[in-house]
Amino acid sequence: MTTVARHKTRKSGGEAPAPRQARVESRPPGEPRRIGWLYVLPALLVYGAFLLWPLVRGAQFSLYDWDGLGTATWAGASNYTAIWSDPVLRGAFGHLLVLIVFYAVLPCCIAFLLVAVMSRSKIHGLAFFRTVLFLPQVVAMVAVAVAWRWVYSADGPVNTVLGWVHALGLPDWRRGWLGDFTFALPAVGIVGTWVGIGLAMVLFLAGVQRIPRELYEAARIDGAGAVREFFAVTLPALRRELAVALTLTTIMAIRNFDLIYNATEGGPGDATKVPAYEVYNRTFNTGEVGLGCAVGVTLAVLAFVVTAGIRRLVEGKDA
Repeated sequence: MTTVARHKTRKSGGEAPAPRQARVESRPPGEPRRIGWLYVLPALLVYGAFLLWPLVRGAQFSLYDWDGLGTATWAGASNYTAIWSDPVLRGAFGHLLVLIVFYAVLPCCIAFLLVAVMSRSKIHGLAFFRTVLFLPQVVAMVAVAVAWRWVYSADGPVNTVLGWVHALGLPDWRRGWLGDFTFALPAVGIVGTWVGIGLAMVLFLAGVQRIPRELYEAARIDGAGAVREFFAVTLPALRRELAVALTLTTIMAIRNFDLIYNATEGGPGDATKVPAYEVYNRTFNTGEVGLGCAVGVTLAVLAFVVTAGIRRLVEGKDA
């Protein structure tokens, strides 16, 4: 282009075309994102094969009357309506609500109490104390059931101590705890409380360690006592830990089978039957595969709803 042409171009308001720039990719550096699916594919296959597929098949079987051997007949939603019309199954879900209190609510309350004490005073040997409390989490529930069956036995530690108390002139409270219609379910619940305290305690201790000490010092300067300090500083800072602890312990209560099976087998009578035990009992003992699957699907939905509700309730708008 000549000098005169360039001059005319400037006078006419036109601009020379800008040089083409290389297009910049907007994706993050590294491999394409679809490559990430290859890393999680083995876990997804295992998850789908051993959890999702059995759940889908269980939902399918729940729509049939089937004894596991013969020909299945279509039942529709009758197995689900039977859950609420059968008094034994209704009672099992009622027992589950009681066990949630023992498995989730009481461990979190006791763990919070211990953490509140620890946050105001220095305790020597905290690591050993934390290990002892967490120990039930690493012991197989079958071993826990066998141990506590001995603890509750007629000549076990509980009745031995109560015998000493009776010797002092107090009423005789000794009984066969796991064979008593009134006390069998609370006795099983206490075992769940003992198991759950360690998990909640470790989670809360981990959360307390990240709370700035200045917050406690400021609260004490303002004249806050132990109770006010707990509700003003400790509890708000541990909302997420509380949500995790309640979720894990509630799921532990919902899927409670091995403790019931090895300690009481649902007895005496129907006093300690829970839905997880009824899934096994109806499927393998009474030959009601469809009804057992319906209980299992209902239990899975209940677990999802309860855990989602816990998260919304505890974490609020941040959930």
